[in-house]
Amino acid sequence: MNTKKEKADIKENNILNIDPIILSILLTDRTSNKNIIWATDNYKIKGLRYEENQPIEIDLITGKNGNIIRPRIEKNKKEQQSRARDKAEVFTPSWVCNVQNNLIDEAWFGYKEVFNKELDKGWKTIEKKVEFPDNKTWKEYIEDTRLEVSCGEAPYIVSRYDTVTGKVINVKDRIGLLDRKLRVICENIDTKKEWLEWAEKAFKNVYGFDWQGDNILIARENLLYTLIDYYNYKFNDNLEISTLIFFAEIISWNIWQMDGLKFVIPNSCKNQTVEQMSFFGKVVQGIKCTGCEKGDYLKHNGKQCKIMDWKKNKKIKYVSLIGG
Repeated sequence: MNTKKEKADIKENNILNIDPIILSILLTDRTSNKNIIWATDNYKIKGLRYEENQPIEIDLITGKNGNIIRPRIEKNKKEQQSRARDKAEVFTPSWVCNVQNNLIDEAWFGYKEVFNKELDKGWKTIEKKVEFPDNKTWKEYIEDTRLEVSCGEAPYIVSRYDTVTGKVINVKDRIGLLDRKLRVICENIDTKKEWLEWAEKAFKNVYGFDWQGDNILIARENLLYTLIDYYNYKFNDNLEISTLIFFAEIISWNIWQMDGLKFVIPNSCKNQTVEQMSFFGKVVQGIKCTGCEKGDYLKHNGKQCKIMDWKKNKKIKYVSLIGG
């Protein structure tokens, strides 16, 4: 599959036409083994199945509904303002993402201007092969883990387009955390088999989470299409559907839906009603979620989010990493 003619907005109908399994995987919530939920009331006008706590189903976003999921830049001003007000959703321009990602790499490499030279609200890509310090290797860079919190459409991880302007960015000029790993792989690997092996390691070492389901889907799509873009850029060839399915599985684990304060699936904490006997008969009492009531992230009764520790090939609760 070639995405050279694709715009910022990846159409779910296009993914469905490639293989429905891919879209199904990209909609999967690995914690609940169901689908990610909308987690926003922006779509409820379309009917009951679009309400906040309902799952995002394939038929709701494909066919005649194929234009419902859109990146922020293509949402109208009212929608953007609503999401900023309700969920503090403000997307960062790519040039700012680049500045902050450069700081991470400056600390890791020990020198400045590793991938590009910063300009006023922009950057110029450094064309020469990335140089590694004597005490570190390109393989260590690929396996160094990165996380984007409240990732939205994942502009810090991949930079297919500028989330503020909507402008598509050329592959060689991309600045995301995963983009940089894939650039390094392209510079050091020349066989398809080995390239995919290291791309797998790169994808397993970038993580991100967000509250809103449409953002999660868009972020996951952006990661998958980034894989396609770099493979085509390196080999002028298209990936097999089986390979896309394999990477979609990784992406569905590493980009997940979560309340970033409670570390549970959004809106999954429950209040309980119990009956207790007293001298005067039955008394009905409401019991709140202890975590919500006391602000203790360890005591929420919601569905605690799970991610994959790929180095141990083991599922873990994200909350277990906090403070560790």
